[in-house]
Amino acid sequence: MIRRILPAIALSGLLLSFLTTGCATRGTRLETSAPPAPPVVEPAAADSAGAAEAVENLDAEPFREDVLEVQGTDEALEAGLDAAAWNERGVLATVHFGFDSARLTDAALATLEANARWLREHPRFRVIVEGHCDERGTTEYNLNLGARRARAIRDHLVRLGIDAERIETISYGEERPVDPGHGEAAWAKNRRGEFRLVNP
Repeated sequence: MIRRILPAIALSGLLLSFLTTGCATRGTRLETSAPPAPPVVEPAAADSAGAAEAVENLDAEPFREDVLEVQGTDEALEAGLDAAAWNERGVLATVHFGFDSARLTDAALATLEANARWLREHPRFRVIVEGHCDERGTTEYNLNLGARRARAIRDHLVRLGIDAERIETISYGEERPVDPGHGEAAWAKNRRGEFRLVNP
């Protein structure tokens, strides 16, 4: 009886060992044969911003050369301005004079150089030179002084190459002060020659 049981126990132990080994091998084989899961990568913050910008740019209007042709260059736009528009921009600077004088100072000469350059570059415009004075002196005297100031400016512009036919002069005397004050600071501003462009 014992002889019959021992071979059965040995056989069952061998069978159990085989099954256990086979299962372990099969389990290992299944783990190695399964494809690895792809790594999960979170997009960087900059990439997200770039993607959002790319999506927004899809709605952007494409570059069109005909828009540039319509708009033109700054020079073309400026060439189309009339005298009033140039006057608003203040392209011709004011010239100032000393007390009771129509003599052009060094600062006035430098200003007239710049003004003459602009007038040469824009030959289609005429210019009115206005002579102004401060409040001191009689009305008649200041009208005469303003006229002498305007003529001094015109003559120098002609020497700088501006056609005399393009320049008119007028005197306002003390009638149009830029500063209504009654001290030297105000008077210095009011002793001046101003420029007003006129369309052809």
